[in-house]
Amino acid sequence: MKILVTGAAGFIGMATALHLLARGDEVVGLDNLNDYYDVALKEARLQQLTALPGFRFVKLDVADRPGVERLFADERFERVIHLAAQAGVRYSLQNPHAYVDSNLVGFVNILEGCRHHQVQHLVYASSSSVYGGNTRMPFSEQDSVDHPVSLYAATKKANELMAHTYSHLYGLPTTGLRFFTVYGPWGRPDMALFLFTKATFEGRPIDVFNHGKMQRDFTYVDDIVQGVIRVMDRTATVNSAYLPDEADPASSNVPYRVFNIGNHQPVPLLDFIAAIEHALGKKAEKRLLPMQDGDVPATYADTALLEDWVGFAPATPMAEGVKRFVAWYRDYYKV
Repeated sequence: MKILVTGAAGFIGMATALHLLARGDEVVGLDNLNDYYDVALKEARLQQLTALPGFRFVKLDVADRPGVERLFADERFERVIHLAAQAGVRYSLQNPHAYVDSNLVGFVNILEGCRHHQVQHLVYASSSSVYGGNTRMPFSEQDSVDHPVSLYAATKKANELMAHTYSHLYGLPTTGLRFFTVYGPWGRPDMALFLFTKATFEGRPIDVFNHGKMQRDFTYVDDIVQGVIRVMDRTATVNSAYLPDEADPASSNVPYRVFNIGNHQPVPLLDFIAAIEHALGKKAEKRLLPMQDGDVPATYADTALLEDWVGFAPATPMAEGVKRFVAWYRDYYKV
């Protein structure tokens, strides 16, 4: 198939494009290569892709409406995997407009491209952040997500609502995937695994928020990619059992679905740090700090719906995933 992958120079975007290329799909990768984090890392990811047949790169911002319109008109994609977004919970407190431009304006541009050019299925990245202040564990797609605690989370919930509207009005099949704390080789420098590894290598203390009393459903990137592609291959359909008076947030009487993709194994943050220390062969100096604004103490994915839909759920052990990341980090940064 001919597939558009937005955010192709990103962490999950690169891994997804590599998998698609390996199975013989034609991939057009879009990215604006912004400087939210090290552009050299994004360019290095792109080099992994441009060396392969079947891949073409387009430098474009999803918020560029005329540019996105031209791209869809020229390319006639069969399916779209939309991963481009302004990421990061904490940065949304500092630069909210970046989230509006990329996550809201950019998303409607993608929806319009899909609508007008007969895209068969739009799969897009949502986030576990939409669960916000929820405390019932594990997080289920049937739970209400009406209490976001960051603007980032609010934009991701908005994406789900916008997608439903296009599924309802235009019959566009859409599937949203709520990613849970993705980690692994080529990961983002603003994420905990990268920050902790770098600081420990350099002999600097690491910031441990909520005094270490945190849990995360760490999900290895290859598992995320497996979920994304399996879901893309099974187009969203109407839920024939849907009852409007008992509204199910995860499906609808239109071709719309939402799934969690998480490891279903919440890990205490201090255990995660211990795994990093073991992989590095070096102890980390911990600086215990209060909870940050916009953060939550725990995440935990219920993956039953994903398993029922595509017969897959992430299962890579956290310690193994951390070991692979540290091996990549040593090689990439020559340490």
